Amino acid sequence: MSEISSSVEMPICVAALYKFVPIEDCPSVQALLKQDGEALGIRGILLVAPEGLNGTIAGTDEAITAILTRIRSLPGCADIEVKFSRAPELPFRRFKVRLKREIVTMGCPDIDPRHSVGHYVAPEDWNDLISDPDTILIDTRNDYEVSIGTFKGAEDPKTTSFREFPEWFRKRREALEAEGRKPKIAMFCTGGIRCEKSTAFARSEGVEDVYHLQGGILKYLETVPEEKSLWEGACFVFDQRVAVEHGLEISHYDLCHACRRPISEAEKASPLYVQGVACPHCHNERSEEQRHRYAERERQERLALERKTGHLGVSQK
Repeated sequence: MSEISSSVEMPICVAALYKFVPIEDCPSVQALLKQDGEALGIRGILLVAPEGLNGTIAGTDEAITAILTRIRSLPGCADIEVKFSRAPELPFRRFKVRLKREIVTMGCPDIDPRHSVGHYVAPEDWNDLISDPDTILIDTRNDYEVSIGTFKGAEDPKTTSFREFPEWFRKRREALEAEGRKPKIAMFCTGGIRCEKSTAFARSEGVEDVYHLQGGILKYLETVPEEKSLWEGACFVFDQRVAVEHGLEISHYDLCHACRRPISEAEKASPLYVQGVACPHCHNERSEEQRHRYAERERQERLALERKTGHLGVSQK
């Protein structure tokens, strides 16, 4: 969906976007986008940092068109990367515009994707690259995202934070060099932004033969037919849809509101699952005090929905 396309069954437009571009006055951009977004009834989150913009937002087709017009009017943002999908209802409860140090946090302040980045590979050419036995395929996402879906044959760094990726990559490179190997390296992530930094980091480490999937998994699932796809499973998305599959159809996963990990129907059947309180992934990670607090939050949210008023002042329209 390179352009907004309406749908009666899926009336909400979801736009995932990012752009590495220098922003000098971040608070002014924050105030401008917050004012416009609230006036348009937009929900979701936008991150503003000196290195650029990143976020996922949702609203009516008209509202998304209007906010994107505003964003594209910002200096250097006319060609901002945007990927569209649909949802049956707003997949966010609020609208936030946050100021950050980085729009995707790797913890390497000297890495600048505007100056050095890996080779972009279009979705229709991705299969050929990753099917090459001389290519090492790396999933740059975190472990809970990888757990529900990835490309066939991809290496999972098992990171819990993107900050852990540079150390993992250095160790993996050392292991490859110890074997006398200098393979092509292909990386991918949800929408492409993490790979902008991960491939830029690889190049800063002296690795030149590095590639990444243009538009990320979302663009691949949108454009590559399922019968030709090398993707297995679902792709985690950071909103209440939880995950999408081929054609960007909404998957069957739910979200644990305690740990924010995706959970399947089988995991919801576990005795360790309590809605809004715990799941098999986080049951042993939380204290009784935390679980009590989550239970109270879940109770308040249920009451708010029953009264058809938003929890914490958010209206349900």
